[in-house]
Amino acid sequence: MEEILIEEYNYPLPDERIAKYPLANRDQSKLLVYRDGQVSEDRFYHIGDYLSADSLLIYNNTRVIQARLEFHKTTATQSYTTSIPPLHNTLGARIEVFCLEPLQPHDYQLALGSTDGCTWKCMIGNAKKWKTGALSLPVQLPSGEEITLFAERGEQTGNTFAVHFSWSPNYQLSTVNCQLNLSFAEILDAVGELPIPPYLNRKTEESDKTTYQTVYSRIKGSVAAPTAGLHFTDNVLNGLRQKGIQTAEVTLHVGAGTFQPVKVADANQHTMHTEIIAVPRETIETIIANLGHIVAVGTTSMRTLESLYFLGTQLLYHSTQPLHNATPQLTVAQFEPYEKEYTLSTHEALQAIVDYLDCTEQDVLHAETQIMIKPGYKFRIVDQLITNFHQPKSTLLLLVSAFVGGDWHTIYDYALSHDFRFLSYGDSSILTRSK
Repeated sequence: MEEILIEEYNYPLPDERIAKYPLANRDQSKLLVYRDGQVSEDRFYHIGDYLSADSLLIYNNTRVIQARLEFHKTTATQSYTTSIPPLHNTLGARIEVFCLEPLQPHDYQLALGSTDGCTWKCMIGNAKKWKTGALSLPVQLPSGEEITLFAERGEQTGNTFAVHFSWSPNYQLSTVNCQLNLSFAEILDAVGELPIPPYLNRKTEESDKTTYQTVYSRIKGSVAAPTAGLHFTDNVLNGLRQKGIQTAEVTLHVGAGTFQPVKVADANQHTMHTEIIAVPRETIETIIANLGHIVAVGTTSMRTLESLYFLGTQLLYHSTQPLHNATPQLTVAQFEPYEKEYTLSTHEALQAIVDYLDCTEQDVLHAETQIMIKPGYKFRIVDQLITNFHQPKSTLLLLVSAFVGGDWHTIYDYALSHDFRFLSYGDSSILTRSK
């Protein structure tokens, strides 16, 4: 595989060009327009002017969870043998637990809906101070009820840990395993912190709970927002519908790996994070009917959509049909798109997924993707991409370069010289694929 020198995807990004806060009105952000090597600019509320009436706009409906939990080790001895709480606790080392993805149950909705405990893959800040023993965190619920959240550290894999969470009424350790009619999602909403990107270099504020969610977010699971969608407002979406532009949804729960920089000289040596995707049968059928006019809102939608081609290929050519009513594990590996010459048409690959869903009586395709879209990638589904401006030497910049035929310098030089705001809370662009 030909080297991709990540240093060639570097550019100067002064801190003052990173948007620390969003604009007061989402759709007032600047919009860079790229087509056939030409660049111009507008405002995002005019996005419909750059979409044809037969476009199909596909966005990621994931919702960011308040995934960061702050525990403290206690230095005073506590007794939970009676119902009388200790009068004073001395807080010790601060331990931050950042929930990345569910392990048991492995499904996001089942884990977030669990009322009797769940296990997550987590990053742990100050892990050296937490070797053994359960941590506890008092939680005041909006209803006024008080519970205690417990965290038990499990097996370490790389820089992540399995952490088991359970909860009970305060000071009732004997009831820690009893079932409460209280979900883990409700606990996160009550005591968790929304994990805004680290490059903002500030604490999460109350306003972020609204501004760091898209207006169409509804499926909880991400630890980072699909930020290209942050520019949309209900007015913009209504305007697109009035123009006759269709919309459809996919789900990719964004992991912390989205912020992981490429630290190796050759980007091919970088390991992509695996993310869980869900695509309704209806969305796939709509894509089939609108091939040639597909607009992805954000790189997460792009990675989901392009993964569909390879999932369909697997279903058509490989032994992934269910055995004894078991669901096959559908996964797109990082370099799968580059391992051979694919001759299957996009229509045939997508139809294979629809046929599989019909065969298994499912309404939604569930799969995983580790796909790496980089220069040399052949796009099968997406024709236009709405996206923000990404970090230097990132896999997302490689994706943009692949989409515009290597012409990313033209786009980023213009943005830097015309006062565009960068990264998650920054301005937007609409890029038309080089063919």
